[in-house]
Amino acid sequence: MSAVEREAAEYDVVIVGAGPAGLSAAIRLKQINPELAVVVLEKGAEVGAHILSGAVLDPCGLDRLLPDWRSMGAPIETEVTEDKFLLMGQGGALRLPNFILPPLMSNHGNYIVSMGNVCRWLAEQAEGLGVEIFPGMACSDLVWNEDGSLKGVVAGVFGLNADGSEGPNYEPGMELHGKYVFLSEGARGSLSKQVIARFDLAKDCDVPKFGLGMKEIWDVKPENHKQGQVTHSLGWPLGWKAGGGSFMYHLENNQVYVGYIVDLNYKNPHLFPYMEFQRWKHHPDIAKVLEGGKRVSYGARVVTKGGYQSIPQTAFPGGALLGCSAGLVNLPRIKGNHNAMLSGIHAADAAAAAIAAGRAGDVLADYDKVLKSGPVGKDLKRVRNAAPINARFGPLIGMFISGFDMWVANLTGWNPLGTRKHGKSDADATGKAADYPVIDYPKPDGKLSFDRLTNVAFSATNHAEDEPCHLVLADPSIPIGVNLPDYAEPAQRYCPAGVYEVIRDADGSNPRFQINAQNCVHCKTCDIKDPSKNITWVVPQGGEGPAYPNM
Repeated sequence: MSAVEREAAEYDVVIVGAGPAGLSAAIRLKQINPELAVVVLEKGAEVGAHILSGAVLDPCGLDRLLPDWRSMGAPIETEVTEDKFLLMGQGGALRLPNFILPPLMSNHGNYIVSMGNVCRWLAEQAEGLGVEIFPGMACSDLVWNEDGSLKGVVAGVFGLNADGSEGPNYEPGMELHGKYVFLSEGARGSLSKQVIARFDLAKDCDVPKFGLGMKEIWDVKPENHKQGQVTHSLGWPLGWKAGGGSFMYHLENNQVYVGYIVDLNYKNPHLFPYMEFQRWKHHPDIAKVLEGGKRVSYGARVVTKGGYQSIPQTAFPGGALLGCSAGLVNLPRIKGNHNAMLSGIHAADAAAAAIAAGRAGDVLADYDKVLKSGPVGKDLKRVRNAAPINARFGPLIGMFISGFDMWVANLTGWNPLGTRKHGKSDADATGKAADYPVIDYPKPDGKLSFDRLTNVAFSATNHAEDEPCHLVLADPSIPIGVNLPDYAEPAQRYCPAGVYEVIRDADGSNPRFQINAQNCVHCKTCDIKDPSKNITWVVPQGGEGPAYPNM
């Protein structure tokens, strides 16, 4: 525990993160026992401010949580009317017949939504049940019981100077204690990382894997809009060696979600994920939809893609990992919100039963068991080979091999390829710069494609300049001493917000590593992809970062 004296508040369950997992857990706890004291802490300025998802929502989790949601005013309006799957070349595309794709890839019965707005609505439902929700409260530290179990979190620290000292407006925050603490921070959560390491929760699972997802919202011409249409693509511009693909979702009000996911296991350190996204929008099939339209928002976030074999133990003394903190995204479907909600329900069921039995601070083993053997586990188990096969054979050949595996699993519940291993971490997968060609990216035209800093302005990102940098270097000498000569310092390219720069004198000498932390959109890519594993992302002050309105 910190030597700082803080006030403490006691709850039955403390939940970190107001995403679909955390809010579902809060609602379910109150459904089971209205007398339970439940609090949700959210680092964004408001609920939904940091939520970024495609998103095509499978409503199965919501159906279980709130069966009457259709009559409750949920912001879920646009049902999917058409699925398109494209293999792209630079000048054209081949549409795959829907019948050759595994049934799990169909979006029939799913909805195109803003998950930020869905979470705002879920927060209203939770507060109506008596849940306390505190936005703008970043959780910066963990609090432990004497027996080593998790007791709670420290939230609401403000006013530290850049050097970590107490400034004139310093607020020490407070401790929030719970009989159980749920960590639902999203992918690569800073507290979740600490808990996984402390309890060695990943000792029996494969390495975690991630992709970088970038997304824009566009207002398009009415004649270019096809409400309910969902399009996914593979191929150009990434090609058939690096993994990744695109999405385009037509929602209501002549708006379109466009996005690109680049698997972070790419080898060529010269690859520039953000520019791959911008280049993709110039493909004829995409440009014809966007031309004459207007980009209105931008954001980026890593996506978990390790799947079933990368799920750590999700229950530990005093708490549990929920949603993307546990890595519950179904990669081939590009969906995780349904599993996040189901994980929240399962965790709430286990915690409520434990509290009713007079327990506290122990391991919710029932949660871990039902998560991996129930609907979430079954959803992820049948697609578990997609990511490792695509990584080994490339997305084209991998698509056909993993497609066969998923077809059989869908029909029989048995994966003929067993369980494939992921191999190296995304950081370790990075190759040496000298072994790979430099990629020449076209300059953004300002109409369909944009430079990073211009786009970051459309994320409404903001951080105080006088606070400690939340991007911590283990060794400040490594970016210039190791990463620059060996890897051409890939942080300059893998960051989708232009946070990292190598600056030089006018004659090109004296390279220095500069961190523009104010630009950070909290995607966590640097915490994952740095080849020297030298960068750790920690929370800045609460209320900072992006402010997504409709992502």
